[in-house]
Amino acid sequence: MIIDWVTQEYLPLLVDSFTNPQKRVSVGYLLVAIVVALIWSAWVSKSSWRKGASEGFKNILGRAVIFSRSARADYKLLLVNQAIMLAMTPLFVTKLAVATALFMYMHETIPAGSAFFGDVSVWTVSIIYTVFLFVLDDFSRFAVHYCLHRVPCLWAFHKTHHSAETLTPFTVYRTHPIEGVLFSFRGIFVQAISISLFVFFFGDRVDLVSIYGVNALLFIFNVTGANLRHSHIRIRYGAGPEHIFMSPAQHQIHHSIAPEHHDRNFGAALAIWDWLSGTLYISKKEETVSFGLEETPEPNAHDLATLYFAPFAEIFHSFVDRIPGLRSGEKKDVKHAI
Repeated sequence: MIIDWVTQEYLPLLVDSFTNPQKRVSVGYLLVAIVVALIWSAWVSKSSWRKGASEGFKNILGRAVIFSRSARADYKLLLVNQAIMLAMTPLFVTKLAVATALFMYMHETIPAGSAFFGDVSVWTVSIIYTVFLFVLDDFSRFAVHYCLHRVPCLWAFHKTHHSAETLTPFTVYRTHPIEGVLFSFRGIFVQAISISLFVFFFGDRVDLVSIYGVNALLFIFNVTGANLRHSHIRIRYGAGPEHIFMSPAQHQIHHSIAPEHHDRNFGAALAIWDWLSGTLYISKKEETVSFGLEETPEPNAHDLATLYFAPFAEIFHSFVDRIPGLRSGEKKDVKHAI
């Protein structure tokens, strides 16, 4: 039975992560990221193009990066989390159920429905829907990410991600399952809200402008640098564009242990949410960053047991410390890297 589950459900899901264009670490996106990294490194190199490209190769595919203890923990979390989420997903509410409930509610409260926009063309509706879905999805990512840093019990789980000391494209999967559940529900509700709204107001004219079955705007994001956000390739867009779009360098700043970088750049593709909320940090040309939670990490910082169970222990001790008579003593403030 276990063998059947592995071969029929787990392995196909794992393979899908690398072959499905809707997944960020799809092989095509990874190859494009490597090419972009080499070209960028060659272009900004202060010496020859060849040395620059060589340095870029070392920064993205060097042994010190892809075989570091931190990176190996990324791979383990990817494998284990896939199994955990596969087991939990059947328990989740579906986007179809949520979309149907929202549609029925609107149908009862706004009788006119699609009569409001009956003369809008299919192409126009498709463009509006594609942009709306992308923007709502990006804002929801920002909002959830913001909460993961600001709410102490959520930060305890999000530290699993920020404990990475070397960044690779697979660091995106370095998450605690609790965070994975939160983002799964985020995705379900974003898609359900978008689908129900547009089907209600535009009927059967709703379609997605897509490339290889992926939202065209998301495809562009994945191709132009999404995988380099978690890397040691510091691609900057410049001050102007970085107020609108989140560059790889800006997300690397988000992972920095430097105090001035704490609680900055929560956005995914768009930087406008950080700009509006006052959390935007523009990358600087000569700036260097180090990643992780502490300048001197604990020896077991990348052990699976620590990554999975330390958050629960931290929350428990925090709860105990709030109860008079049960306080365990003064705690060290561990939230000093965001």
